[in-house]
Amino acid sequence: MWEEVKLEGMPGLSSEEVTAKLKVEGYNELPSPDKRTIFNIVWDVVREPMFLLLIACGSIYLVLGDLQEALMLLGFVFVIMGITFYQERKTENTLEALRDLSSPRALVIRDGQQKRIAGREVVRGDIIMLKEGDRVPADAVLLSCSNLLINESLLTGEAVPVRKVQCDGVMDMHPPGGDGLPSVFSGTLVVQGRGVAQVQGTGLGTEMGRIGKRLQSLQTEDTSLQKETRRVVLNMALIGVGLCAVVVIVYGFTRLDWLQGFLAGITLAMAILPEEIPVVFTIFLALGAWRISQNNVLTRRSQAIQALGSATVLCTDKTGTLTLNQMTVSKLMVGGEPLEVVGEELPENFHPLVEYSILASQKDPFDPMEKSLKEFGSGALQNTEHLHDDWSLIQEYPLSEELLAMSHVWRSPDGQEYLIAAKGAPEAVADLCHMSDMEIKKLQEQINSLASEGLRVIGVAQGRFTREILPGEQHDFPFHFLGLVGFKDPLRPQVQDAVAECYQAGIRVVMITGDYPGTASHIGSEIGLRNYHQVITGPELNQMSDEQLQDRVREVNIFARVVPEEKLRLVEDLKADGDTVAMTGDGVNDAPALKSAQIGISMGGRGTDVAREASALVLLDDDFSSIVSAVKMGRRIFDNLKKATSYIFAVHVPIVGMSLLPVIFGWPLVLFPMQIVILELIIDPACSIVFEAEPAEKDVMRRPPRSSKDPLFDPRIIGISILQGVVVLLIVLTVFLMAYYGGRGEEISRAMAFTTLLFGNLALILSNRSWSKTILETLRSPNPALWWILAVALIILGLVLYLPALQSLFQFGTLSLTDLLLCLVAGSVSVLWFEALKTTKFSLKPAP
Repeated sequence: MWEEVKLEGMPGLSSEEVTAKLKVEGYNELPSPDKRTIFNIVWDVVREPMFLLLIACGSIYLVLGDLQEALMLLGFVFVIMGITFYQERKTENTLEALRDLSSPRALVIRDGQQKRIAGREVVRGDIIMLKEGDRVPADAVLLSCSNLLINESLLTGEAVPVRKVQCDGVMDMHPPGGDGLPSVFSGTLVVQGRGVAQVQGTGLGTEMGRIGKRLQSLQTEDTSLQKETRRVVLNMALIGVGLCAVVVIVYGFTRLDWLQGFLAGITLAMAILPEEIPVVFTIFLALGAWRISQNNVLTRRSQAIQALGSATVLCTDKTGTLTLNQMTVSKLMVGGEPLEVVGEELPENFHPLVEYSILASQKDPFDPMEKSLKEFGSGALQNTEHLHDDWSLIQEYPLSEELLAMSHVWRSPDGQEYLIAAKGAPEAVADLCHMSDMEIKKLQEQINSLASEGLRVIGVAQGRFTREILPGEQHDFPFHFLGLVGFKDPLRPQVQDAVAECYQAGIRVVMITGDYPGTASHIGSEIGLRNYHQVITGPELNQMSDEQLQDRVREVNIFARVVPEEKLRLVEDLKADGDTVAMTGDGVNDAPALKSAQIGISMGGRGTDVAREASALVLLDDDFSSIVSAVKMGRRIFDNLKKATSYIFAVHVPIVGMSLLPVIFGWPLVLFPMQIVILELIIDPACSIVFEAEPAEKDVMRRPPRSSKDPLFDPRIIGISILQGVVVLLIVLTVFLMAYYGGRGEEISRAMAFTTLLFGNLALILSNRSWSKTILETLRSPNPALWWILAVALIILGLVLYLPALQSLFQFGTLSLTDLLLCLVAGSVSVLWFEALKTTKFSLKPAP
């Protein structure tokens, strides 16, 4: 099978040379990234303020001899450590995927013999043999080849295979992409022909290795919401620590009980510290990831979901993202007569064109265009004399640098007749047919007509031969030009609607592709891209300064003939201009840009492992329209997150007040660490499920993206939330003081205050579901989680009030039915003023 390539004088490396090179240069693979150990994870967890407070409380209870409370509090620490450790095991695996992809099996010549070895064992200087279907194991230069076509879409994004030629003694590597070059690259795929090459680079020295190094140097950005959340929690923690110290000192000096003073101080710090905000943040994004997965979108980094709500630019690759990455026969032209291909109906005068285009292809094609020709012809020419499955291929004339056309010579079963079929670049086929200048001029008009429709065009010719001695060149055959075949890479069915909805949502769509400007512009017009007539090419981009590019990038939506480094630069410039960038892609070439963008979105069906591992979201069904669903989900999440944080700030006020006021005024302590832990680590995060389950607002996709700089903790919203909390605090305090000074005792008073606080908590949930609709109106909106949470909260309340073991642990007395009804009414009344305010013209709706 290797007769057509020259193997003479290629003994390859010796075993001793290979061993020496492996020792010096290492294996042909990418190094694994460093992974965090369990000790790193545990150390990060125990440094969190809330966990330190829990440990301190548990330690004090141990000193006091309250083993039950100490074990329960310390148990929360280990539970959260376990959750964090589990999440860390799902860290990024980009370099792992690159290493697996770039280490296929390889056929090499060593010690004068052909050997099949693991791709990781290939060394620089090895002679490798390539054939159809092989994945290239390393970067190399071709010494000899025959009809070699290689799909380099992993590196260039361009689906059409490129033609390769031998080096003629010049052992230089060239950039990926472009016909007529002798360089082959690690990880690319041979789709046709055979070749022999000498390895020039392995491991990190390959083009794929350089992409791996760029990925290592890029840091995944935290979203603005993450930064804002950390800042608020830190500030609240500092306030809590300060007040904690004050309470400890006041309690210690006034009551001379320093251990109880420490407990009171820590209780207040726990009440002030909004540790449930990170918990709620995690729950929202985790449940959001689950919901979005129901629409075939896999979330790899959940923080990107909320970032989608502020996405202003969607950068998309063309091949395999906007299109199906499947060449199909779209148009035929014979004698200047065009034929739009619809179904398999084919006029008789078009039969020879399809017949000879199939004969000029491989019998079992691997190339997408040849596959398309065979599939179309098998149906269109069925039951005709134009299919020749019983003919024998006796000679193949491959593409060459001088002539971009190939020919196949076929012999009939009786051995009496020879058919020659040629296909290739229309100009080359016209040259084979010795067409006149006038004929070539007419042909060029036909070619331009097809190309203007975004089609890839080939010419087809036929010839007949009766002698058994075949000529050495294709030019020696008498060819007759049959016509042109136009191929189209179809758009994905929902792309136009998805692009239109992006514009409706205020999101700009930018196409970044390795294809030619004309094709990209045509595709842009088909999908409804704005300013599709304006195109910047990769070479033009390289000549621009950052300032010039930032100026042009605001209005140009198509970038063509772009290589990976340029894609990354475009993303970086868009980010520098203040945009929140979502980037889609499916090839290795997209990985750096996917990782750099705030939201990287890869294709799961046809995408590479590298792109999937580098991205934040993966479209499992490769449906471009799923991006719109993800954006809608991101906006809904942020809206609901604002509602949840409003509730959290509101409910913290009465908790802080009932922790601080008894210390100041010398009343019995109302809340202990155990009660606050139950309130904040169970009820509050559970209630956030209610807000997460709230349906999206009707106008969620008819408003511009929110600015990534807009704070989640808006001062106006937080102010109203605190006012809600103050009213609840006054109601709870009133109930407590009435019971305490009414002679009900500490335990009954504490139980009534806790019960009123819990009912007030539930009332705040119902009220904050919407800042524009009343509770009665929102109850008509479906939210099954609401009823589950209400039921669970009431069950917990019943257990701590009436289960003896828990009643003793929480230091509660037994409440009567009248006490419970009083607490219920008091808790409900605490939000009536806010409900009344919703019915006025005063705007309460959180800003988008």
